[in-house]
Amino acid sequence: MGWFLPCNDKSEHCEFYNWIPYKIQSIKCSRNNIFGIYSKMVVLKGIRNIIIANFICFTLQLILRGKLEMIFGLVPSMLFKGYVYQLFTYMFLHGDFFHILMNMYALWLFGSELEFFWGTKEFYKYYFITGIGAGIIYSIFNFHSDIPVIGASGAVFGILLAFGMLFPERELLIIFPIPLRIKAKIFVFVIGGLEIIYLLSGSRGIAHLAHLGGLFVGFIYLRWKRRRLY
Repeated sequence: MGWFLPCNDKSEHCEFYNWIPYKIQSIKCSRNNIFGIYSKMVVLKGIRNIIIANFICFTLQLILRGKLEMIFGLVPSMLFKGYVYQLFTYMFLHGDFFHILMNMYALWLFGSELEFFWGTKEFYKYYFITGIGAGIIYSIFNFHSDIPVIGASGAVFGILLAFGMLFPERELLIIFPIPLRIKAKIFVFVIGGLEIIYLLSGSRGIAHLAHLGGLFVGFIYLRWKRRRLY
């Protein structure tokens, strides 16, 4: 995944789907106004707390040198023996600095507007539902595995999915490897497609199924919210 940034343009209003809560639909948000969040480098409460918690846990990982992964990482074979807490704790552990940096950057980049509109409580709810759901899906298909899965990527992919559905026409500027503007909805499809290709190709070392699980659970949750609200 390359480096990317939100891109302001001349479009006047964000586009929303029918399933978004009324209080959000009633807000006419110019792209420039909303992306003022980014230009001022504001980190909202929920995202700030998640980032701090992740870096605290990562620091403990560095200090304890691999002693946390088998206990607090998601080990599918242990999950089905009753270690259910791992579905929550695995989201706070990461493999290396680049892993946590990219996850937290994507969380801030795509999650800021979601928390801004949904509120911190609903944002927390969605984040952890997609993260836990991603872990469940991964574990179902790898129930014999003794290898721990770690990282917030499942939840972050859920955040990406929500951003693409709420702001489908929003443009992102990918600045690496080549400068490229792409709409959020297309970006989500591309990322999802790449994850499917990686999964089917047998790529190792990355839990692509957990990433796809985050996308899937996020989609189901948002569709369910639509039926509940209307």
